[in-house]
Amino acid sequence: MDPPECSGHSHDHEHGDELGLSLRPQIDFPRVFCLNEEIANAGRQVLKIHEERLTTTPSLTSPEDDPELLLVIPFTESVTVQSISIRSVSSEETSSPKTIKLFTNREDMDFETAREMPAQMSLELLPAHHFVEGSIDYPCRPAGRFQNISSLAIFVQDNYDEDGALPTEITFVGLKGKGTKMKRRAVEAVYETQGQVSDHKVPGDEMGASNNLL
Repeated sequence: MDPPECSGHSHDHEHGDELGLSLRPQIDFPRVFCLNEEIANAGRQVLKIHEERLTTTPSLTSPEDDPELLLVIPFTESVTVQSISIRSVSSEETSSPKTIKLFTNREDMDFETAREMPAQMSLELLPAHHFVEGSIDYPCRPAGRFQNISSLAIFVQDNYDEDGALPTEITFVGLKGKGTKMKRRAVEAVYETQGQVSDHKVPGDEMGASNNLL
């Protein structure tokens, strides 16, 4: 697994900073989808406004014994993504995501592709207990790979449960950067609206940053 592509971390207090402004206004919400989510449209619901980033509901969870999630986020215009924030909570029933892979301009992603294809960035997230009172912005690097993109796919590969039995839980996903005001190019893709059994692991399979504190 590739090491985190950023070193060190600090805490910020603002919605916009050196890592950009929230890209939530540029998200094409009707086209957002998440594979392997336990509750339909939960992936959309964790794309919360910045002021609600510390709320624990609604949340996005995977099934038990299967930590993988694949969240695909199209944009209404070409954007540059400068950082990503993924928040979770410490719980006895769920686990926070650990390893993620980021892909750009791939709205046709499925789990097989996500596992095998080299990512624009691989990142190991800090565990939930590290940011109980805040969130963490991870810079997207190399920066050139995230410029003028039409979509971002986030593949959660595993979580912090060593046995792999607990589901992954995410309570917030935030993106910072800047829009280009250029209309997104047409993307033809066939979406998988529901994860298939063959897509996911079965029991027994093995499966810096800038912090925002109030």
